[in-house]
Amino acid sequence: MAGVQHLTVTGDEQDSRLDRWFKRRFPHIGHGRVEKLLRKGEIRVDGGRAKAGDRLTSGQVVRVPPLPEPGEEGAATARTPREDAPLSAEDVAFMRALVLYRDDDVIALNKPPGLPVQGGSGHSRHIDGLLDALRYDGEERPRLIHRLDKDTSGVLLLARSGRAAAALAAAFKSRATVKLYWGAVSGTPRPRAGTIRFGLVKEPGHGPNQAGEKMRCVHPDEIEGIEGAKRAVTDFMTVAALGERAAWVALKPVTGRTHQLRAHMSEMGCPIVGDGKYGTNRIEKQDGRYGAQLGGEISRKLHLHARLLDLPHPAGDRRLRIVAPLPEHMARTWASFGWVEADAPGDPFEET
Repeated sequence: MAGVQHLTVTGDEQDSRLDRWFKRRFPHIGHGRVEKLLRKGEIRVDGGRAKAGDRLTSGQVVRVPPLPEPGEEGAATARTPREDAPLSAEDVAFMRALVLYRDDDVIALNKPPGLPVQGGSGHSRHIDGLLDALRYDGEERPRLIHRLDKDTSGVLLLARSGRAAAALAAAFKSRATVKLYWGAVSGTPRPRAGTIRFGLVKEPGHGPNQAGEKMRCVHPDEIEGIEGAKRAVTDFMTVAALGERAAWVALKPVTGRTHQLRAHMSEMGCPIVGDGKYGTNRIEKQDGRYGAQLGGEISRKLHLHARLLDLPHPAGDRRLRIVAPLPEHMARTWASFGWVEADAPGDPFEET
């Protein structure tokens, strides 16, 4: 059983009902249990009592009491871990080493691959649980503005106040934000640049808690006729290629759907290297497509990196432009293929 958690509402969760937000985060907890916890005041929003139908805004903090893990309902009576246990010096040093940029309103991190942004089943260590390390001289705990997948690295933005969180969330919602990702893919995109417009719909997983669920691409003409399908748009550009076997791609998500970049590149026949969920774990070409592995010295880790974030500063007087260097496993791949970070334009879509 996990202890008390304080989870920050992100920009893509803006305007969600509290009960639906909770169901997405903790799908193994029934609605009746959520209602009971709300009545008892164990679930709180920004320290106050809340109701199931309350709408959440980005930057709010939801207190979640100790919950049983999936399939372990009996654990609900276990001893509650201490809520306010201080972070270790090692945790503080770890988090501060991730900081790319900091001012009175904003902190930007270079999130490492493999570390979840927020907690959930099986994840006791995550960015959100370590944010007290980044208070510095501020009065408030930093708040998450958006999320990255556990295995995706790169720029992750935090707000240092409720005012800054609201301004940053508005920038994300209005699409005043430029997000650029770098990836290594198996195969080479044809054409070398363009826009992918396939919609996405969630496919159920298997086993307890829908383990293994993923997004399925839907032809743009079929989106309206499929329940739950949402439009998704990604701009892509090939920066460099290794013959026909692999390519360095720049990706710009116009929409922000779950696993959008991974699903879209797989649909093109160019899965992101290391992505066994949307590619396959094979190396050889089969049915005209490569698997998501390159073999040799190339790491099996996911090769997807949030390279650049450009958006209005919450103070309203300038734009922020944050760039994150590649993680170690991707830097090794770039070196192996002779790809040089400095050879790429800051934003190739802007250049064109």
